[in-house]
Amino acid sequence: MIVRLGSLLIILYGLGFVLFSVTLGTPAPAAVRTEAIVAITGGEGRIEQGIAILAEERGKRMLIAGADPAVTKRDLVRRLGGKRRLVDCCVDLGSESVDTRSNAEEARRWVERRGYRSIRLITSDWHMRRASYEFRRQFDKDVTIVPDAVRSEPRFVTLFGEYNKYILRRLAVWLDI
Repeated sequence: MIVRLGSLLIILYGLGFVLFSVTLGTPAPAAVRTEAIVAITGGEGRIEQGIAILAEERGKRMLIAGADPAVTKRDLVRRLGGKRRLVDCCVDLGSESVDTRSNAEEARRWVERRGYRSIRLITSDWHMRRASYEFRRQFDKDVTIVPDAVRSEPRFVTLFGEYNKYILRRLAVWLDI
Protein backbone atom coordinates (compact mmCIF):
# COMPACT_ATOMS: atom_id res chain seq x y z
CA MET A 1 0.00 0.00 0.00
CA ILE A 2 2.77 2.45 0.91
CA VAL A 3 4.67 1.61 -2.27
CA ARG A 4 1.56 2.28 -4.36
CA LEU A 5 0.92 5.58 -2.63
CA GLY A 6 4.57 6.58 -3.08
CA SER A 7 4.42 5.60 -6.75
CA LEU A 8 1.26 7.63 -7.24
CA LEU A 9 2.87 10.68 -5.63
CA ILE A 10 5.94 10.33 -7.87
CA ILE A 11 3.75 10.04 -10.97
CA LEU A 12 1.70 13.12 -9.94
CA TYR A 13 4.89 15.06 -9.22
CA GLY A 14 6.30 14.14 -12.64
CA LEU A 15 3.08 15.01 -14.45
CA GLY A 16 2.92 18.29 -12.55
CA PHE A 17 6.44 19.14 -13.71
CA VAL A 18 5.53 18.39 -17.33
CA LEU A 19 2.43 20.57 -17.05
CA PHE A 20 4.45 23.34 -15.39
CA SER A 21 7.06 23.17 -18.17
CA VAL A 22 4.62 23.40 -21.07
CA THR A 23 2.45 26.17 -19.59
CA LEU A 24 5.03 28.87 -18.92
CA GLY A 25 3.92 32.49 -18.62
CA THR A 26 3.21 34.43 -21.80
CA PRO A 27 3.52 38.11 -22.75
CA ALA A 28 0.47 40.27 -22.10
CA PRO A 29 -1.48 41.56 -25.12
CA ALA A 30 0.05 44.76 -26.49
CA ALA A 31 -3.19 46.73 -26.10
CA VAL A 32 -3.37 46.22 -22.32
CA ARG A 33 -2.70 49.35 -20.27
CA THR A 34 -2.10 49.48 -16.53
CA GLU A 35 -1.37 52.28 -14.11
CA ALA A 36 1.80 50.71 -12.76
CA ILE A 37 4.55 48.46 -14.06
CA VAL A 38 6.56 46.22 -11.72
CA ALA A 39 9.65 44.54 -13.14
CA ILE A 40 11.34 41.99 -10.91
CA THR A 41 15.13 41.91 -11.21
CA GLY A 42 17.04 38.72 -11.80
CA GLY A 43 16.54 37.80 -15.45
CA GLU A 44 17.42 39.04 -18.91
CA GLY A 45 15.07 41.44 -20.65
CA ARG A 46 12.80 42.20 -17.70
CA ILE A 47 13.85 45.81 -17.15
CA GLU A 48 14.12 46.48 -20.87
CA GLN A 49 10.58 45.18 -21.43
CA GLY A 50 9.26 47.37 -18.63
CA ILE A 51 11.00 50.47 -20.01
CA ALA A 52 9.62 49.76 -23.49
CA ILE A 53 6.07 49.52 -22.10
CA LEU A 54 6.59 52.71 -20.11
CA ALA A 55 7.91 54.50 -23.22
CA GLU A 56 4.81 53.39 -25.14
CA GLU A 57 2.69 54.95 -22.36
CA ARG A 58 1.00 51.66 -21.45
CA GLY A 59 1.78 52.43 -17.82
CA LYS A 60 2.27 55.61 -15.76
CA ARG A 61 5.18 54.61 -13.54
CA MET A 62 7.53 51.67 -13.06
CA LEU A 63 9.05 49.99 -10.02
CA ILE A 64 12.16 47.88 -10.47
CA ALA A 65 11.75 45.54 -7.49
CA GLY A 66 14.79 43.91 -5.98
CA ALA A 67 17.38 46.33 -7.36
CA ASP A 68 20.82 46.24 -5.79
CA PRO A 69 21.04 49.17 -3.32
CA ALA A 70 24.27 50.28 -5.04
CA VAL A 71 22.49 50.74 -8.40
CA THR A 72 21.50 54.30 -9.28
CA LYS A 73 19.26 55.78 -11.94
CA ARG A 74 22.42 56.94 -13.70
CA ASP A 75 23.58 53.29 -13.87
CA LEU A 76 20.21 52.33 -15.30
CA VAL A 77 20.38 55.04 -17.99
CA ARG A 78 23.87 53.78 -18.95
CA ARG A 79 22.61 50.20 -19.14
CA LEU A 80 19.67 51.19 -21.31
CA GLY A 81 21.79 53.34 -23.62
CA GLY A 82 19.84 56.51 -22.85
CA LYS A 83 16.23 57.20 -21.87
CA ARG A 84 17.38 59.56 -19.10
CA ARG A 85 14.22 61.67 -19.11
CA LEU A 86 11.97 58.60 -18.91
CA VAL A 87 14.01 57.02 -16.11
CA ASP A 88 14.21 60.26 -14.12
CA CYS A 89 10.48 60.99 -14.32
CA CYS A 90 8.87 57.61 -14.08
CA VAL A 91 11.11 54.85 -12.68
CA ASP A 92 11.60 53.95 -9.03
CA LEU A 93 14.35 51.61 -7.85
CA GLY A 94 13.17 49.33 -5.06
CA SER A 95 16.00 47.81 -3.07
CA GLU A 96 14.11 46.46 -0.07
CA SER A 97 13.43 42.99 -1.48
CA VAL A 98 15.67 39.95 -1.84
CA ASP A 99 13.32 37.23 -3.10
CA THR A 100 10.00 36.77 -4.88
CA ARG A 101 7.90 37.04 -1.74
CA SER A 102 9.59 40.26 -0.62
CA ASN A 103 9.33 41.61 -4.21
CA ALA A 104 5.57 41.29 -3.86
CA GLU A 105 5.59 42.95 -0.43
CA GLU A 106 7.73 45.82 -1.69
CA ALA A 107 5.49 46.27 -4.74
CA ARG A 108 2.34 46.28 -2.56
CA ARG A 109 3.72 49.11 -0.40
CA TRP A 110 4.74 51.07 -3.52
CA VAL A 111 1.34 50.56 -5.18
CA GLU A 112 -0.57 51.49 -2.01
CA ARG A 113 1.44 54.72 -1.57
CA ARG A 114 0.46 55.77 -5.08
CA GLY A 115 -3.13 54.49 -5.02
CA TYR A 116 -2.80 52.41 -8.19
CA ARG A 117 -5.50 49.86 -8.99
CA SER A 118 -3.77 47.97 -11.81
CA ILE A 119 -0.24 46.67 -12.28
CA ARG A 120 1.64 44.88 -15.02
CA LEU A 121 3.93 42.26 -13.51
CA ILE A 122 7.06 41.63 -15.57
CA THR A 123 9.31 38.64 -14.98
CA SER A 124 10.68 35.68 -16.92
CA ASP A 125 8.25 33.12 -18.34
CA TRP A 126 9.59 30.35 -16.10
CA HIS A 127 9.23 32.57 -12.98
CA MET A 128 5.77 33.98 -13.70
CA ARG A 129 3.67 31.30 -11.98
CA ARG A 130 5.36 31.72 -8.59
CA ALA A 131 5.63 35.51 -8.94
CA SER A 132 1.92 35.79 -9.81
CA TYR A 133 1.06 33.57 -6.86
CA GLU A 134 3.05 35.77 -4.44
CA PHE A 135 1.63 39.00 -5.90
CA ARG A 136 -1.95 37.75 -5.73
CA ARG A 137 -1.41 36.83 -2.08
CA GLN A 138 -0.20 40.37 -1.31
CA PHE A 139 -2.75 42.45 -3.18
CA ASP A 140 -6.46 42.96 -2.57
CA LYS A 141 -8.82 41.51 -5.16
CA ASP A 142 -9.67 45.01 -6.37
CA VAL A 143 -6.11 45.47 -7.70
CA THR A 144 -5.78 44.04 -11.20
CA ILE A 145 -2.53 42.17 -11.87
CA VAL A 146 -1.62 41.64 -15.51
CA PRO A 147 1.13 39.02 -15.93
CA ASP A 148 3.55 39.96 -18.71
CA ALA A 149 6.22 37.30 -19.13
CA VAL A 150 9.55 37.81 -20.85
CA ARG A 151 10.13 34.88 -23.15
CA SER A 152 13.28 32.88 -22.50
CA GLU A 153 14.85 29.54 -23.20
CA PRO A 154 15.14 28.13 -19.67
CA ARG A 155 17.41 25.18 -19.05
CA PHE A 156 16.02 22.00 -17.50
CA VAL A 157 17.78 22.80 -14.21
CA THR A 158 16.13 26.24 -14.09
CA LEU A 159 12.66 24.80 -14.74
CA PHE A 160 13.14 21.96 -12.26
CA GLY A 161 14.36 24.33 -9.54
CA GLU A 162 11.52 26.77 -10.13
CA TYR A 163 8.93 23.99 -10.11
CA ASN A 164 10.22 22.79 -6.74
CA LYS A 165 10.22 26.33 -5.31
CA TYR A 166 6.65 26.80 -6.49
CA ILE A 167 5.46 23.49 -5.01
CA LEU A 168 7.26 24.12 -1.71
CA ARG A 169 5.83 27.63 -1.43
CA ARG A 170 2.30 26.40 -2.09
CA LEU A 171 2.78 23.68 0.54
CA ALA A 172 4.17 26.17 3.07
CA VAL A 173 1.16 28.44 2.60
CA TRP A 174 -1.25 25.50 2.77
CA LEU A 175 0.40 24.23 5.98
CA ASP A 176 0.61 27.80 7.32
CA ILE A 177 4.34 27.62 8.03
